[in-house]
Amino acid sequence: MRLLLLCLVFAFIYAPGYSQLIVNVENSRIHTDTTGWKGDMGTSFSFQKNTQQILNVNVNAHLQYKTEKDLYLLLTNYSLLKGNNQSLSNNVFFHLRYNRKFGKVVRWEAFTQWQQNRVTNIDVRGLVGTGPRFKLADSKKFKLYAASLAMYEYVRDVAAVEIHKDMRSDNYVSISYFPSSVIDMTATTFYQPLFRYIGDYRILNQFVINIRATKRLSIVTSWDYLYDSYPAAGTPKVNYTINNGFTYSF
Repeated sequence: MRLLLLCLVFAFIYAPGYSQLIVNVENSRIHTDTTGWKGDMGTSFSFQKNTQQILNVNVNAHLQYKTEKDLYLLLTNYSLLKGNNQSLSNNVFFHLRYNRKFGKVVRWEAFTQWQQNRVTNIDVRGLVGTGPRFKLADSKKFKLYAASLAMYEYVRDVAAVEIHKDMRSDNYVSISYFPSSVIDMTATTFYQPLFRYIGDYRILNQFVINIRATKRLSIVTSWDYLYDSYPAAGTPKVNYTINNGFTYSF
């Protein structure tokens, strides 16, 4: 059965990646009842040569520390998509988040993020945000979370011609389903409008399947769809990607 699932995962085809404007933190949380340190590292790599050479590399790391009421998350990622000696995507980001539990339902979060992707004209993108997060359902098979946060956004393009300083609303709903002990699925939808103009917004939908091949090694497949009503200059409004890779937990 595991061999069959492995074959199905790698039957997917890579599509062009996007610049990771929105980070799905829900999918990055390690659900555990124990306190202390947890983490994982993952990578995916592909190389293709026909009429041109295509290189796709993605590396990520996640570190988590949990106490009875507090949760600290550190996420890092580097992704590169290169074709015909030209970079199509070259993204680096760091994300730090703090979560405080105030009861069975309400949590309070604060986060900061730094990102750079010169291919999509993003020289620096910095975020600082905070707000409540709600646990709406929690069982062995099903989890449902929702959040409504506010964040300050600083974006500078590569030419340093445009600098954006704005306040955005950061809202999301996340559903996790655990059909068996080796498979879990998470679907998350984000909505991020500007407070001063709701016509400037982003929507991200992400669906992730995680299959545990061994106690520590997992196979991960994700589908991402991003719509940005006002993207960086020279980039499309719609971006999507399918990613396949491995994650090692420790």
